Parts: sequence; C-alpha cells; structure tokens
Amino acid sequence: MDGVSGIGRVLIIAGTALAAVGLLLTLIEKGPGLGGVFGWIGRLPGDLSITRERFSLHVPLATSLVLSILLSVVLYILSWLFRR
Repeated sequence: MDGVSGIGRVLIIAGTALAAVGLLLTLIEKGPGLGGVFGWIGRLPGDLSITRERFSLHVPLATSLVLSILLSVVLYILSWLFRR
C-alpha cells in the first residue's frame, strides 16, 4: 500500500506544480509589458502550421525540442544539486 500512496503524492504534487505554472503563465501574459516574454512558444521556424478552409493543424516541433532541452538541463542541474 505504501507504493500506491507514494505515487498518489507524486501525482498530487506534479498536478499542483503544473497548475501553478499555468497560473503563472496566464498572469505573465496579462501583466503590463510582459506579454511578449513567452510569445515565441509555438511560433518558431520549425513549427508546422497548416490552415485550410475547414481544417487547421498546428504541430510545434521546434518548440517541443527547445522546451525538452530546457527541461532536461533544469532537471539535470536540480539532480546534481540534490546529490551533494
């Protein structure tokens, strides 16, 4: 039973952190002068966007790669700090 409750705690913490990041991004977009801080997300040169009359498709390939690299670096630094 300990394993299941541990997973539950991790999911609750991850959900709370995700909600906090979403709230922070929403507030940053509404702030004066800060609207362009994250304006590049989804608009990089490698992102695919197809628009037709009744169809629209957006595949953020380059944005996904950039965010993946940034998240990997941040998590590597955090793991390095907590190992000390």
